[in-house]
Amino acid sequence: MKNTLMILAISFAFFSCEANNNDNTKLLQPIKLKGNNWAEKLGYPKNSRVIMLHADDIGMCSEANEAVIPYLLNNQIQSASAMVPCAWFNDIADWYKKNPDQDIGLHLTLTSEWKLYRWGPVSNELMNSNITDSEGYLWRRVKDVVSNVSVDDIEIEIRAQINRARELGIEPGHIDTHMGTLYSKVEYAELFFNIAMEYGIPANVIEFTPEKVEIYRKQGYPITDRLIKSASKYTLPKIDNMVPVPNAKSYDEIKENFYKLIKSLEPGITEIYFHPSIETIGLKKITNSWQQRVWEAEMFSDPDVIQFLKNEGILFTNWKEMMKRYKNQI
Repeated sequence: MKNTLMILAISFAFFSCEANNNDNTKLLQPIKLKGNNWAEKLGYPKNSRVIMLHADDIGMCSEANEAVIPYLLNNQIQSASAMVPCAWFNDIADWYKKNPDQDIGLHLTLTSEWKLYRWGPVSNELMNSNITDSEGYLWRRVKDVVSNVSVDDIEIEIRAQINRARELGIEPGHIDTHMGTLYSKVEYAELFFNIAMEYGIPANVIEFTPEKVEIYRKQGYPITDRLIKSASKYTLPKIDNMVPVPNAKSYDEIKENFYKLIKSLEPGITEIYFHPSIETIGLKKITNSWQQRVWEAEMFSDPDVIQFLKNEGILFTNWKEMMKRYKNQI
């Protein structure tokens, strides 16, 4: 009887793995979806402006977690990404296990930028390697990562962060990149795309139209022809645009700037990212940008902002919804 049960268990595991491999193989196949933008390709009505309000930096500190969790539970934002190497990541992982339907991704982290609050790599293999500075932390600046860290070490650390998240119970809804590090070098970006496709986890990859390429190049991003070609081979869903919540000098100004941003959006899927945190003495010691973060923690529960988005006819999505729609198309 025991032998029979063991054979059944092994057979089930084999066929489950086989099914997963088939699913991933299907996602690796290039397909051509109909539509002028990714909203149309994923089945949203023509000319829809679809946005994803996306909170970066959860897990970085308790202040970020306390700001973002109510937003998600109240459906006031749609998505967030967590920093695995940071001290408060386990808190988010524990919360996610009770709320697995939420779209929590990984903010793949290769820098540690603050003056007093720092973190190192997740991979024990990389301790005291070129991925860390003289103090044993991840580099503060993206340009130092580019100058010092090999693609092989980037890959080891990315995989370690994904594996740590899964060990703690998070099945990432997506992956993106802290401080844009994985877009700072074409070899890093290609690795980013390939890992996303391998794991079947969508990355924040933009559809590089000529207009978008020109905009990003003017902003200083190294959008090379090689990067554009590599992105064209990426087989998971993309977004049409990605923009931050605009900076401001007052709460009223940040709202007005946000309204202008929304009114300027073209049809398609736009990720609007921001870094909300509740106000504490600790937050003020971590970052000089604390005031912007506190305003961002207030804005999307503001009745005026909620009503404005309704009046504009905005539709909302997240990465989990996008992947569900994508799989239905293929």
